[in-house]
Amino acid sequence: MIDPHVHLRDWNEKEKETLVHGMESGYLSGIDTFFDMPNTNPPITNRENALKRIEDGIKAEEELRKRGMDVHYHLYLGLTPNKEQISEMVSLYSSLFPRIIGLKLFASHSTGNMGIIDEEEEKNVFQVLADLDYKGVVAVHAEKTSLFTTNASHALSRPSISEIESVRDMIEFATNAGFKGRLHIAHISTKGALELVKKAKEEGKIKITSGATPHHALFNLESENKYLKMNPPLREEEDRAYIFSSLLSGDIDWIESDHAPHTLRDKENGKCGIPGFKGTLLLIDKLRECGISEERLEKLLNTNIASTFGLGNSKLSIPTDTQGREKIIGDRYPFDPYK
Repeated sequence: MIDPHVHLRDWNEKEKETLVHGMESGYLSGIDTFFDMPNTNPPITNRENALKRIEDGIKAEEELRKRGMDVHYHLYLGLTPNKEQISEMVSLYSSLFPRIIGLKLFASHSTGNMGIIDEEEEKNVFQVLADLDYKGVVAVHAEKTSLFTTNASHALSRPSISEIESVRDMIEFATNAGFKGRLHIAHISTKGALELVKKAKEEGKIKITSGATPHHALFNLESENKYLKMNPPLREEEDRAYIFSSLLSGDIDWIESDHAPHTLRDKENGKCGIPGFKGTLLLIDKLRECGISEERLEKLLNTNIASTFGLGNSKLSIPTDTQGREKIIGDRYPFDPYK
């Protein structure tokens, strides 16, 4: 299986997880291909850090292959508002694809504070990418900071409308810029945002996809606690049910874990992000219970991703022994938000 959205930590966050531990855990879940996000510490926003991360990813692959685990590491590069930086990232992508798999735009701050939150700067990013004739994937963390509120609940402080309006912005900015790549809405969590993506697909002015996480498909706002705290946050039941049903129908293109481990102390102190490989297994279980075909599962966990990113299919063997694997993965992390 392919997991197109993971945060494997390491470097200055080795206490949370290393590249070896993360990919080993994923492999034990049935995943052999990983797309690592750039909001590391330090972040992947320049050539030096990108090359170092790739080097470390290759070393981790080699270590795990010695243990009989055939894993494949790919990397997203982070975008900033700076034209020269964007150009450097596009150049790296062009020369190092598929090891570098795409570009990531944070439209709000999350772990790592890499948010590009000014609308004019967001527009400029798409215009620069269009001018550079970039045709790869830009994955977007879509939340609109100006619509955040002050609320005791983390989820309510980042309301559904903030995602919906950010997705609307991204579609508009990409379309108006003449962006020729693919706009991917990561970890989509609301009915309204997905309806905008579906409409954009129908209109055909831009190439667009969306991915859903296990936590947004399985849990709603009532489940929120300090261990199930992430960005974007859990939503109302109507949103959760719509996301889940859209995985069954194929209106969402793929499953992405958004695997983002922290130490137990981090979570006790309010950090956002949860380990996600066990969640992927649980979501597979639930989808099967609801009658999903194995063909649809293959699309959600491999073929849609491989075709979108221009990869040959990775080995595809969707686990049937999920319960045993779920226990193994839950035991590998200091807290298990899926209990």
